[in-house]
Amino acid sequence: MVEINLNRRQFLKLSGATAATLAIVELGFNEKEVHAKTKEFKIAKATVTPTICPYCAVGCGILVHTKNNDVVYTEGDPDHPINEGSLCSKGTTIRQLFTSEKRVLKPRYRAPGSDKWEEKDWGWMLDTIAKRVKETRDKTFVEKTNGIFVNKTEAIASLGGAALDNEETYLLAKMMRGLGVTYLEHQARI
Repeated sequence: MVEINLNRRQFLKLSGATAATLAIVELGFNEKEVHAKTKEFKIAKATVTPTICPYCAVGCGILVHTKNNDVVYTEGDPDHPINEGSLCSKGTTIRQLFTSEKRVLKPRYRAPGSDKWEEKDWGWMLDTIAKRVKETRDKTFVEKTNGIFVNKTEAIASLGGAALDNEETYLLAKMMRGLGVTYLEHQARI
């Protein structure tokens, strides 16, 4: 008896090839018809970009298929060492992050006391955030406590999430420590 070791992907390829061969033998093969049908494939001639799922801290690999600046299909990356092509229910629906009509494309701002959100440009939004962080830090910064240098502010907090990779988390922590932030956490499962 000969033992054959196949992984799931190899088995599916072999099964598909066998089924395709049987279909060709039984039904006949019309090359022009098959070529015409391949033009209908959703991912034909799409650009494939590997990425990481942003939902949790596992870091599953995803292949994103794009055509004309539009995400047409996503799938688990079979060559990724973590998920080997499989995805959870969240990762499977990742395409909806890009294609949803409800996706917010521009920064929104709600003034204090207002009940309406208004669209702002990125320049205004980043300047406003920087200005408020500086004002808050300047108002609440404590240089010494009981004669000991502490150089801190307890009025600003930072919480990292699963979509941040190690390098981004490192830079965020360095920036927050530079500001004197003491409430600094990274909770990848939120």
